[in-house]
Amino acid sequence: MKPLRFLLMIFLGWFMASTTITVHADSAAIGDVAQAIQYSVVEPQVSFKAVTELAVTQPDLKLPYGDDPVQFGWLWKPDKPSHKSTIVIVHGGCWLNAFGVDHSFPMATALSQAGYPVWSLEYRRTGDTGGGWPGSLNDIKLALKNLNQLHQQGIKTDSIILMGHSSGGHLALLAASEMPDINFKQVIGLAAITDISRYALGENSCQSATAQFMNGLPHEQSAAYHQANLIYRSLPESVLLLQGDADRIVPVVQAKLYAVKIEIMAAAGHFDWVHPGTAAFDKLLRVLD
Repeated sequence: MKPLRFLLMIFLGWFMASTTITVHADSAAIGDVAQAIQYSVVEPQVSFKAVTELAVTQPDLKLPYGDDPVQFGWLWKPDKPSHKSTIVIVHGGCWLNAFGVDHSFPMATALSQAGYPVWSLEYRRTGDTGGGWPGSLNDIKLALKNLNQLHQQGIKTDSIILMGHSSGGHLALLAASEMPDINFKQVIGLAAITDISRYALGENSCQSATAQFMNGLPHEQSAAYHQANLIYRSLPESVLLLQGDADRIVPVVQAKLYAVKIEIMAAAGHFDWVHPGTAAFDKLLRVLD
């Protein structure tokens, strides 16, 4: 047994010396094989802070779509060649530049691990030069006009899912209504703001930020509010609104847009849609599949 034990020790020493463990931005890999992040199941009505504290994988590329420093999108490529549609994400944050694209990283990580190519957009918001209305919307439209950026990276652009959360849902739905040349497979509003005139009259912090985005209240900027209000728009048949009935930031009435497919999730809060450990996010994955 001693010679066998000696040979085993030599083999183990060689194996440990020749094996490297590389850490990629909160995800571990042995050799070149990445280990997927496992998100723990959590109770509904998660906080924004809980989302920002999640582990993520870093994007593969930063792809600009315009000349301004914040006109870019982060691209995640799936680990294996995928037949799934490319997802374009428009993050929320009350249209304010205090909330950036980085809080979409957990969502993008989970979606890419599920096999989807993901392009999560940053754009000019209230507080940025050129941001606010209509500059923020113009940025989303500009990004969608530059999908060739993805094609050049080997990402297919013939099947696009456009997805926006909260104020990002508002911008995504508006962009879809103005871009009939793009054949969206799905357009998904997650806790999306649809009736911006009604929303601007609310009292929570995000509702109060609407006047900053629109440069005034509805009675002060009636023409602009009419243009920015989805209730006056013709939306593609591919639109789906997903809303939680326990959302304290975007009231459930905002999802009740006429002639659009709507699904209300019991007990789901505002940020559940962007936290991969929630039942709402599991619902989103089933909708996508």
